[in-house]
Order: sequence, then C-alpha cells, then structure tokens
Amino acid sequence: MKSKEIIAIKKLHKDYYVGEETVAALNGVDLSISEGEFVAIMGTSGSGKSTLLNILGCLDLPTQGDYFLDGINVKTLNKNRLAEIRNQKLGFVFQSYNLLPRTSALENVELPLLYNGQVSTAERRERAEKALISVGLKDRMKHLSNQMSGGQQQRVAIARSLVNNPVVIFADEATGNLDTRTSLEIMALFQELNEKGITICFVTHEPDIAQFTKRNVLFRDGKIIKDIQVSQPNIAKQALLDYPVTEAF
Repeated sequence: MKSKEIIAIKKLHKDYYVGEETVAALNGVDLSISEGEFVAIMGTSGSGKSTLLNILGCLDLPTQGDYFLDGINVKTLNKNRLAEIRNQKLGFVFQSYNLLPRTSALENVELPLLYNGQVSTAERRERAEKALISVGLKDRMKHLSNQMSGGQQQRVAIARSLVNNPVVIFADEATGNLDTRTSLEIMALFQELNEKGITICFVTHEPDIAQFTKRNVLFRDGKIIKDIQVSQPNIAKQALLDYPVTEAF
C-alpha cells in the first residue's frame, strides 16, 4: 500500500526582485514527501533550501507553481487559514531553539496549544507533559530555559513541535549550535520519532548529519540536482559510542 503524500510541490518558482534584477531562488522544483519519511534537504548557502523551507512551512508563498500540504493547495488559503495550518499541521525546530526565556520547559511546550480554542487547560498540560516525556525530559519540566543545556533546550523545542500532533516536522539546522555528541543525541531522538511514524524534513548543510536520514535531497542554484534514498542510514545511537559524555543532557 502506497504511503500517503504529505508534501507535493509542482514546478515551484520563487523570485526575488533587487532593483530591476530578478533573482531566481527556486527554479521549477518538483518534490514529493510521503508520510513516515525522514528527508534531509541539503545545500550550501544560497542553494535555495531555506527559501524552500519557508514555503513548505507556510511562511512564504511561491511566485509560481503549486504546493499541496496534506492534500490542501496552500496558495488558495488566506493569511488566517495559513496561520491555522502552521499551528495545527506543522511542527518547527530551529537552530537557536526559540524558547521563551525565564519560562519553564512545560510552559514553552504548551505555547502552540494556547492558540487552539478546542483544547482545554487540563488537556494542554497533559499533552505538554506527554511530549516532554517522549523526548526524555520527564525530570526537567519545571526547569527554566537558562537552567538547561543546549541539548536539553533543543529537546524542549522538539517536544513543542510534537505537541499539536503535526503531519510533518520541519527542522532547520537543528544541530547547528550543538557539539558533536549532543548533535548525535538529537539525531538519535529524531530517528526514534521517525520510527514511530513521524514525518521529518530536516534542513542541513552538513553531510555528517544527513547520513542519519533516510533520503537526501540536494539543492544547487535553486534546483534539485540529486534525490537519493539512503538504503542503510547510520544509527546515531551507535555513533554515540565513539564520543565521551561532554554535556549534561
């Protein structure tokens, strides 16, 4: 049985205008991502991967072409509906964590649910606690952001991305601020989540990180130049055996 298509983009273009000059950030991109995939979107600075992520995350619209998210043509939606889609169908994990300072891990994870009027206060708390437990932070729920290591903060951010049960998680250079061992721990967590069926789109410029995903899509000059399935992704938990513990995680 064929997996459900979560993302489908067709002949996608994104142009930026600098004076009288047109800069093509994306140039006729076609891409499909199915439920349960773990995809690395790769490329150097200026390759188009960040522009693509902004469009996939409903933060920007293409100049031309179509983007279907979970069967919905995104370009037909108004700003309010786009905001609902971002809140209800998408999870985001950023390089800089984007946690509220002087706020507990639990309160940070509850944030996306504050904008969902169908979720009660009790359910919001329950779902946030469950998400934190799933990323290994059962004993850190009441800790403030500045009381946690970088790896712990990124786990809070991952829990926050999970709390709305999104159809896909977008991770933007999610290991960029972490040391090697902590990066491997985060990739091990993403692999565990993917094994549970969660679809992950991971933007990175690091081949060492992409080797832990199941599919590598390489961008250059606004086009996909390579799209390969990884038959045997490296196992992050095994790679961790080569690195001593350097950070309280």
